[in-house]
Amino acid sequence: MPSKDFTLTKNPPYDLTDIPPLVIGGAVFNTQYSEDPESMPIRDILRVAFSKGLVALDTSPYYGKSEELIGNALSQISDEWPREKYFICTKAGRIRLNDFDYSRDLVRKSVLRSLQRLRTSYLDLVYLHDIEFVSEQQTYEALKELVALKKEGVIRNFGVTGYPVDYLLKIAMGSKNEYAGEIGPLDAILSYSNGCLQNTKLFEAHDRFMMEAGVRKVFNGSILSMSLLRSGKTHDFHPAPLALKGTCDQISQRLLEQDQVELAELATKYAIEKSLFTSKTDEENRLVWNKACSVVLGVSSVEELTSAIQGYEHVQANNNSNDHQLYERVQRELGPEHLNETWPSGIDH
Repeated sequence: MPSKDFTLTKNPPYDLTDIPPLVIGGAVFNTQYSEDPESMPIRDILRVAFSKGLVALDTSPYYGKSEELIGNALSQISDEWPREKYFICTKAGRIRLNDFDYSRDLVRKSVLRSLQRLRTSYLDLVYLHDIEFVSEQQTYEALKELVALKKEGVIRNFGVTGYPVDYLLKIAMGSKNEYAGEIGPLDAILSYSNGCLQNTKLFEAHDRFMMEAGVRKVFNGSILSMSLLRSGKTHDFHPAPLALKGTCDQISQRLLEQDQVELAELATKYAIEKSLFTSKTDEENRLVWNKACSVVLGVSSVEELTSAIQGYEHVQANNNSNDHQLYERVQRELGPEHLNETWPSGIDH
């Protein structure tokens, strides 16, 4: 039986705060993560996810054919799942690895193109993608265009994504304060690799985003830090220092050999617990979802989706004391050199 946290208790139209705790991430539907994204069972993943109550997905034009593949899959299940029954989050501004265009005209064109690719007349949430790679002024001008698109009803919410948590907070505060009349508080922010077993910066900043910057929803992406936190080989494109990669590899091997535990599974449970749950429990002693954060999970198969749901339910059951011991051990083994270590991303601001 699906967690009650996955069940929407009201009828459409839904609000940003109705997005479930787990969001299906579309970055994996891309040649960066898969040799043949077009052969991936995207329709089946979405159908099963939606049936379990996980009715939100996240993508970007930067993720290769991800938008088109998702749009095609959604069209195939439209009889079962009409548009108003799910959330689509996408992004604008990042075109290729080192190619960004935050001009208002191009941001608008990107959003309109996403509508076509995703086969929809509106988008629930559009972010500016990886804002640390452009100037502050470019970001604020692009945000003004997203505000205009929101007023027109083309998008329903707007926000920013990026790696450096402090910089995301700076832009969120600036939007609320210096640009209060033209932009105002952001609806959402998404950061990646900062809310995970190796890096807890997003958890530490969460309340400031909500209370000081007025952000309505925080999204935690790449909770395995783009393949860093697993027993398999870290992807070649990963920007982490070699020493950090080596330490994580050693930790993953020790977990397998000494504890028969896969680092990816442990790291997933850690991020789910720290991102999503308060210390409160319900009448059945299960942890209570905070509703202020959702985790974006990249899943390549129905089996991976099922495993993620089981991980959520395991954490929620609140009987994972052994996991807590392993969390602490991994972070001790990372040590002060590598726990919360980051890597350069973007330009100087």
